Amino acid sequence: MTAKTYTLQIQELSVQVIIKPIKNLHLGVYPPLGRVRVAAPLHLSEDAIRTAVLIRLPWIRKHQHHFQRQDRISPREYVSGESHYYLGRRYRLRIHPTTQAGRIELKHAHYIDLHCRADATQTYRAGLMQDWHRKTLKARIPSLIAHYEPLLGVGVADWGVKTMKTRWGTCNIRAKRIWLGLELAQYPEICLKYVVVHEMAHLLERHHNDHFKSILDRVLPHWREIKAVLKEGLPLLLLENAHAE
Repeated sequence: MTAKTYTLQIQELSVQVIIKPIKNLHLGVYPPLGRVRVAAPLHLSEDAIRTAVLIRLPWIRKHQHHFQRQDRISPREYVSGESHYYLGRRYRLRIHPTTQAGRIELKHAHYIDLHCRADATQTYRAGLMQDWHRKTLKARIPSLIAHYEPLLGVGVADWGVKTMKTRWGTCNIRAKRIWLGLELAQYPEICLKYVVVHEMAHLLERHHNDHFKSILDRVLPHWREIKAVLKEGLPLLLLENAHAE
Protein backbone atom coordinates (compact mmCIF):
# COMPACT_ATOMS: atom_id res chain seq x y z
CA MET A 1 0.00 0.00 0.00
CA THR A 2 1.27 3.49 -0.91
CA ALA A 3 1.58 5.86 2.02
CA LYS A 4 -1.03 8.61 2.23
CA THR A 5 0.30 12.08 3.00
CA TYR A 6 -1.60 15.22 3.89
CA THR A 7 -1.25 18.43 5.92
CA LEU A 8 -3.17 18.89 9.14
CA GLN A 9 -3.64 22.42 10.50
CA ILE A 10 -3.63 22.42 14.32
CA GLN A 11 -3.84 25.92 15.77
CA GLU A 12 -0.81 27.73 14.31
CA LEU A 13 0.92 24.49 13.30
CA SER A 14 0.96 22.95 9.84
CA VAL A 15 1.64 19.27 10.51
CA GLN A 16 2.70 16.87 7.79
CA VAL A 17 0.89 13.56 8.34
CA ILE A 18 1.94 10.28 6.75
CA ILE A 19 -0.48 7.35 7.06
CA LYS A 20 1.35 4.03 6.78
CA PRO A 21 0.99 0.38 7.84
CA ILE A 22 2.88 0.85 11.12
CA LYS A 23 1.97 -0.05 14.71
CA ASN A 24 2.56 3.19 16.57
CA LEU A 25 2.42 6.93 16.07
CA HIS A 26 5.75 8.69 15.57
CA LEU A 27 6.16 12.44 16.00
CA GLY A 28 9.27 14.46 15.13
CA VAL A 29 10.32 18.12 15.19
CA TYR A 30 12.97 18.91 12.59
CA PRO A 31 15.53 21.65 11.99
CA PRO A 32 16.12 24.25 10.83
CA LEU A 33 12.67 25.77 11.37
CA GLY A 34 10.99 23.20 13.60
CA ARG A 35 8.86 21.45 11.00
CA VAL A 36 6.46 18.95 12.57
CA ARG A 37 5.86 15.55 10.99
CA VAL A 38 3.68 12.67 12.17
CA ALA A 39 3.70 9.10 10.91
CA ALA A 40 0.50 7.35 11.98
CA PRO A 41 -0.91 3.82 11.64
CA LEU A 42 -3.75 3.08 9.26
CA HIS A 43 -6.36 2.58 11.96
CA LEU A 44 -5.80 5.99 13.57
CA SER A 45 -8.46 8.60 12.76
CA GLU A 46 -7.70 12.23 11.98
CA ASP A 47 -9.28 13.25 15.28
CA ALA A 48 -6.99 10.85 17.16
CA ILE A 49 -3.94 12.24 15.36
CA ARG A 50 -5.05 15.80 16.13
CA THR A 51 -5.44 14.89 19.81
CA ALA A 52 -2.00 13.26 19.89
CA VAL A 53 -0.42 16.44 18.51
CA LEU A 54 -2.37 18.71 20.87
CA ILE A 55 -1.18 16.66 23.85
CA ARG A 56 2.40 17.19 22.71
CA LEU A 57 2.09 20.90 21.89
CA PRO A 58 4.23 22.07 24.85
CA TRP A 59 6.98 19.64 23.77
CA ILE A 60 6.72 20.76 20.15
CA ARG A 61 6.83 24.48 20.98
CA LYS A 62 9.78 23.98 23.32
CA HIS A 63 11.90 22.45 20.59
CA GLN A 64 10.71 24.81 17.87
CA HIS A 65 11.83 27.64 20.13
CA HIS A 66 15.20 25.93 20.45
CA PHE A 67 15.61 25.83 16.67
CA GLN A 68 14.61 29.48 16.35
CA ARG A 69 17.35 30.45 18.80
CA GLN A 70 19.94 28.27 17.13
CA ASP A 71 20.95 29.44 13.67
CA ARG A 72 23.15 26.49 12.82
CA ILE A 73 25.18 23.98 14.74
CA SER A 74 28.56 25.57 15.16
CA PRO A 75 31.70 23.64 14.28
CA ARG A 76 32.58 21.18 17.03
CA GLU A 77 35.24 22.39 19.44
CA TYR A 78 35.07 19.38 21.79
CA VAL A 79 34.74 21.41 24.96
CA SER A 80 32.59 20.85 28.05
CA GLY A 81 28.95 21.80 27.59
CA GLU A 82 28.92 21.22 23.83
CA SER A 83 26.06 19.19 22.30
CA HIS A 84 26.82 15.88 20.61
CA TYR A 85 24.55 13.18 19.21
CA TYR A 86 24.69 9.43 19.67
CA LEU A 87 22.00 6.99 18.48
CA GLY A 88 19.69 9.91 17.77
CA ARG A 89 19.86 11.40 21.25
CA ARG A 90 21.54 14.64 22.24
CA TYR A 91 24.17 14.58 24.97
CA ARG A 92 26.29 17.24 26.64
CA LEU A 93 30.02 16.72 26.44
CA ARG A 94 32.06 16.73 29.67
CA ILE A 95 35.85 16.93 29.52
CA HIS A 96 37.75 15.24 32.36
CA PRO A 97 41.53 15.80 32.71
CA THR A 98 43.50 12.60 33.22
CA THR A 99 47.09 11.39 33.01
CA GLN A 100 45.91 8.03 31.62
CA ALA A 101 45.10 7.11 28.03
CA GLY A 102 42.31 9.12 26.44
CA ARG A 103 38.89 7.47 26.35
CA ILE A 104 35.16 8.09 25.91
CA GLU A 105 32.54 6.89 28.40
CA LEU A 106 28.76 6.89 28.20
CA LYS A 107 27.52 6.13 31.69
CA HIS A 108 25.03 8.96 32.16
CA ALA A 109 21.67 9.56 30.47
CA HIS A 110 22.57 13.12 29.49
CA TYR A 111 26.37 13.29 29.19
CA ILE A 112 29.21 11.90 27.12
CA ASP A 113 32.40 11.92 29.20
CA LEU A 114 35.68 12.48 27.38
CA HIS A 115 38.83 11.74 29.41
CA CYS A 116 42.09 13.20 28.11
CA ARG A 117 45.20 15.09 29.18
CA ALA A 118 44.58 18.69 30.24
CA ASP A 119 46.74 19.93 27.35
CA ALA A 120 45.14 17.68 24.71
CA THR A 121 44.51 19.48 21.44
CA GLN A 122 41.12 19.89 19.81
CA THR A 123 42.31 17.57 17.03
CA TYR A 124 43.15 14.87 19.57
CA ARG A 125 39.77 15.21 21.33
CA ALA A 126 37.98 15.06 17.96
CA GLY A 127 39.96 11.93 17.09
CA LEU A 128 38.91 10.26 20.34
CA MET A 129 35.26 10.97 19.58
CA GLN A 130 35.56 9.76 16.00
CA ASP A 131 37.30 6.54 17.08
CA TRP A 132 34.59 5.92 19.67
CA HIS A 133 31.84 6.44 17.09
CA ARG A 134 33.62 4.11 14.69
CA LYS A 135 34.04 1.38 17.33
CA THR A 136 30.42 1.50 18.51
CA LEU A 137 29.08 1.62 14.95
CA LYS A 138 31.18 -1.37 13.86
CA ALA A 139 29.89 -3.37 16.81
CA ARG A 140 26.30 -2.96 15.58
CA ILE A 141 26.73 -3.81 11.91
CA PRO A 142 27.47 -7.58 11.81
CA SER A 143 24.19 -8.61 13.44
CA LEU A 144 22.21 -6.42 11.03
CA ILE A 145 23.91 -7.95 7.99
CA ALA A 146 23.41 -11.45 9.37
CA HIS A 147 19.73 -10.74 9.98
CA TYR A 148 18.99 -9.40 6.51
CA GLU A 149 21.10 -11.76 4.40
CA PRO A 150 18.50 -14.58 4.47
CA LEU A 151 15.60 -12.13 4.14
CA LEU A 152 17.12 -10.59 1.02
CA GLY A 153 18.67 -13.79 -0.26
CA VAL A 154 22.13 -12.24 -0.68
CA GLY A 155 25.55 -12.61 0.91
CA VAL A 156 27.83 -9.74 1.89
CA ALA A 157 31.47 -10.66 1.34
CA ASP A 158 32.92 -7.67 3.17
CA TRP A 159 31.90 -4.39 4.80
CA GLY A 160 33.51 -1.34 6.33
CA VAL A 161 32.95 2.09 7.87
CA LYS A 162 34.38 5.34 6.53
CA THR A 163 33.72 9.06 6.54
CA MET A 164 31.42 10.10 3.72
CA LYS A 165 30.54 13.69 2.84
CA THR A 166 27.65 13.16 0.42
CA ARG A 167 26.42 9.60 0.96
CA TRP A 168 25.25 7.35 3.80
CA GLY A 169 26.60 4.20 2.19
CA THR A 170 27.95 2.62 -0.97
CA CYS A 171 27.96 -0.84 -2.51
CA ASN A 172 30.53 -2.54 -4.70
CA ILE A 173 28.28 -5.04 -6.43
CA ARG A 174 31.03 -7.06 -8.06
CA ALA A 175 32.99 -7.49 -4.81
CA LYS A 176 29.78 -7.78 -2.74
CA ARG A 177 31.22 -5.18 -0.36
CA ILE A 178 29.27 -2.43 1.38
CA TRP A 179 30.52 0.71 3.13
CA LEU A 180 28.59 2.60 5.80
CA GLY A 181 29.02 6.27 6.67
CA LEU A 182 30.61 7.01 10.04
CA GLU A 183 28.06 9.75 10.75
CA LEU A 184 25.38 7.06 11.11
CA ALA A 185 26.70 6.52 14.64
CA GLN A 186 24.91 9.74 15.61
CA TYR A 187 21.54 8.65 14.22
CA PRO A 188 18.85 6.32 15.63
CA GLU A 189 19.48 2.60 15.16
CA ILE A 190 16.68 2.37 12.60
CA CYS A 191 18.66 4.69 10.30
CA LEU A 192 21.66 2.36 10.30
CA LYS A 193 19.29 -0.53 9.61
CA TYR A 194 17.85 1.31 6.60
CA VAL A 195 21.25 2.10 5.07
CA VAL A 196 22.44 -1.49 5.59
CA VAL A 197 19.32 -2.83 3.87
CA HIS A 198 19.56 -0.19 1.13
CA GLU A 199 23.12 -1.13 0.23
CA MET A 200 22.45 -4.87 0.47
CA ALA A 201 19.45 -4.43 -1.85
CA HIS A 202 21.85 -3.14 -4.50
CA LEU A 203 23.25 -6.66 -4.68
CA LEU A 204 19.89 -7.56 -6.21
CA GLU A 205 19.23 -4.37 -8.17
CA ARG A 206 21.82 -1.81 -9.24
CA HIS A 207 19.41 1.07 -9.91
CA HIS A 208 16.93 2.95 -7.71
CA ASN A 209 14.00 1.80 -9.81
CA ASP A 210 10.61 0.29 -8.96
CA HIS A 211 12.17 -3.14 -8.53
CA PHE A 212 14.63 -1.74 -6.02
CA LYS A 213 11.84 0.02 -4.11
CA SER A 214 9.78 -3.17 -4.06
CA ILE A 215 12.71 -4.97 -2.40
CA LEU A 216 12.84 -2.31 0.31
CA ASP A 217 9.05 -2.43 0.69
CA ARG A 218 9.19 -6.16 1.30
CA VAL A 219 12.05 -6.18 3.79
CA LEU A 220 11.71 -2.77 5.48
CA PRO A 221 8.18 -1.40 4.91
CA HIS A 222 8.82 1.92 6.70
CA TRP A 223 11.97 2.79 4.75
CA ARG A 224 10.56 6.03 3.29
CA GLU A 225 9.93 7.45 6.74
CA ILE A 226 13.44 6.52 7.84
CA LYS A 227 14.94 8.00 4.68
CA ALA A 228 13.16 11.27 5.47
CA VAL A 229 14.89 11.42 8.87
CA LEU A 230 18.28 11.15 7.17
CA LYS A 231 17.32 13.65 4.48
CA GLU A 232 16.08 16.27 6.94
CA GLY A 233 19.02 15.98 9.28
CA LEU A 234 19.08 14.96 12.89
CA PRO A 235 15.99 15.98 14.87
CA LEU A 236 16.54 17.41 18.32
CA LEU A 237 14.58 14.47 19.61
CA LEU A 238 12.57 11.78 17.86
CA LEU A 239 9.60 10.29 19.68
CA GLU A 240 9.78 6.58 18.90
CA ASN A 241 6.87 4.27 19.62
CA ALA A 242 4.71 7.09 21.03
CA HIS A 243 1.23 5.66 21.40
CA ALA A 244 -1.76 7.84 20.63
CA GLU A 245 -4.40 7.63 23.32
